[in-house]
Parts: sequence; C-alpha cells; structure tokens
Amino acid sequence: MKPCHGQFGRPKLGRQGFTLAELLIVMAIVGILASLAAPAFSQFIKSQRIKSMASDLNASLTLARSEAIKRNANATITPTGTWQGGWQITVPNLSPPPAPDIVVETHSAFTGLTVSGPAAVTYQSSGRVQGTTAPTFTISATGVSDQRCVSVDLSGRPNVKASAC
Repeated sequence: MKPCHGQFGRPKLGRQGFTLAELLIVMAIVGILASLAAPAFSQFIKSQRIKSMASDLNASLTLARSEAIKRNANATITPTGTWQGGWQITVPNLSPPPAPDIVVETHSAFTGLTVSGPAAVTYQSSGRVQGTTAPTFTISATGVSDQRCVSVDLSGRPNVKASAC
C-alpha cells in the first residue's frame, strides 16, 4: 500500500490545524462578545417571561369562562398565594355535599415577575364576570420596561395589550 501523499505524489509540507496562540486569540474574542451580549440577553429573557405569563393567564381565563358555560356553574380562577406563584381554576362539585370543588387546571409559578390583579375572578354560568368592575392584571419585571396588561371585560372576554393597565 502506498503512503498517503498530496497532489502529484509529493508529501504535504504545510501546517495543518491551528496554533495555540490562534486558538487563544479566538477564545478571547468570543469571550468579549459573549460578555457584551449577556445583559441584552437577560432583558430579552425577562421580556419573554412577561409575554409568556400574559399568554398563559389569557388562556386560563378563556378556559375558566368556557368551563362555566359548559358546566352551567360558576368557575373561579384564584392565585396560589400570589398570581406570580401560579393559579388554579375550580368549579363546584355538584355531587352530594360535602364534595370538594373540582380543580380544572393548576398553573405553575413564574419566577422574577411582578403581577398585580384581583383576589380572584369568577365567571358565571352565562360566561360573564361576576361583579361590577372588570378585572385587570398588570405583569412586569424589574430591570425591563416591557409590561403586559391582561384585562377582562364584563362580558367575560379576556384581552392582552402591550402596556400597563
């Protein structure tokens, strides 16, 4: 078997690969660029968490409304401690007393966010919100100017807008 040679049968004479100095320079440049991008990336993550929570809360409010209409009973969405700590949707159990409420959905916590909202939101069997004031939620995070407002009109429809309430 012949030895592996370059073109025209001659052995390759040039260097192959990178020197240690070249690798260190590239690593230093990558490190500098990464340190410049990190603050902007953390703000991006906080902004995405705000959008995600607003979307999840909107979906849960829509689910609570549809469960109230479907079951012809009140459906309540309540926070787990605080709204950023999560929430759950419950409907009354129509079995003989003392039957506990049925938990339709439980949502997990969102870390690093601040949420202001009502103590609970109750949908009537008609799909309308119980009470005379429309519930609103303001979702924000420290260090980011981005905010989301999740509002529910008295007819029961939730809405998300990209500003404070």
